[in-house]
Amino acid sequence: MAQHGGPQQRIFSPLRTALHRFAFILLIVSAFGLMLLGKADTILIERIRAASADLVSPIMNVVSRPAASINELTEQATNIFNLYEQNERLRRENRELLAWQQVARNLVHENARLRDLADYTSPPPLRLVTTRVIADMGGAYAHSLMVSSGSRDGVSKGQAVMSDEGLVGRIAEAGYQASRVLLITDINSRVPVIVENSRDRAFLSGDNTDRPLLTFLTADATVAPGDRILTSGHGGAFPPGIPVGVVSSVSENSVRVAPLFRRHQLEYLRVADYGLQGILTDQAIHRSQPQIDGVIPNGVGIVPRDSFAPTQQSGPAAPSSAASPTPSPEQLP
Repeated sequence: MAQHGGPQQRIFSPLRTALHRFAFILLIVSAFGLMLLGKADTILIERIRAASADLVSPIMNVVSRPAASINELTEQATNIFNLYEQNERLRRENRELLAWQQVARNLVHENARLRDLADYTSPPPLRLVTTRVIADMGGAYAHSLMVSSGSRDGVSKGQAVMSDEGLVGRIAEAGYQASRVLLITDINSRVPVIVENSRDRAFLSGDNTDRPLLTFLTADATVAPGDRILTSGHGGAFPPGIPVGVVSSVSENSVRVAPLFRRHQLEYLRVADYGLQGILTDQAIHRSQPQIDGVIPNGVGIVPRDSFAPTQQSGPAAPSSAASPTPSPEQLP
């Protein structure tokens, strides 16, 4: 029989066995040695890394090209599919917009004819001033901002201040170069509003929280979470139809509204001049509040009518001191 192996096998077989046995230990020792070498001579390690990168980079470049080509083809196919869907969506929207365009044209002509018949006077043109918030002057007891526009830019006291979403507040003080904005969440803010769905009138009363109160609601008012709140135009402060917020919660004693802005995220605002004079004073509030039974002027939320019925008195009424004034010294005997 032929004898397997030879001199080379007899020499390398023990060496291979030793390498297999001590390979793990050698790797640990090598790694530990490289760590010590890196701590001892960082310049040498950096040179070795740079040389290794120079040697490996051409190989990695060649190997990565097929993968990059496959990724590019996949991305192009995905883009083509997305473009097809986007094209179909834009076509549908275009058809809908064309239909609405015809409806809008008919409404414009109808509105013009009705205005001519009613001898309607158009409101003054709206003038907007874009301004930047430069300071938050509010705290626990006040909610106000400082903006970088003043009387030199046409800003005056009482003008509405809006964000992209809706009403933010009004100009409380107007300087020459800057102005102070009183937010609708401030405790001194009162905004005449209307519930969009039910058309119930109310006041948005700030209380220095992020959720102002909806006050002056009647007993039969219909308000639900999610209802949009708009300005009603009463009080001579704001025109009707400006979005103010959304009803966030309705309880037995209060209705809370979430404004359409976040105070700490306001950067740029628009000051709107609707041609309205003055600011919402207490006299304007009393003139514009709804005179409906079942409303307590200083109450909050929905108040039942029976809760403030007059109290019946037994016996004759006591004479009022105002009815019998104190006589003067000349009238005394």
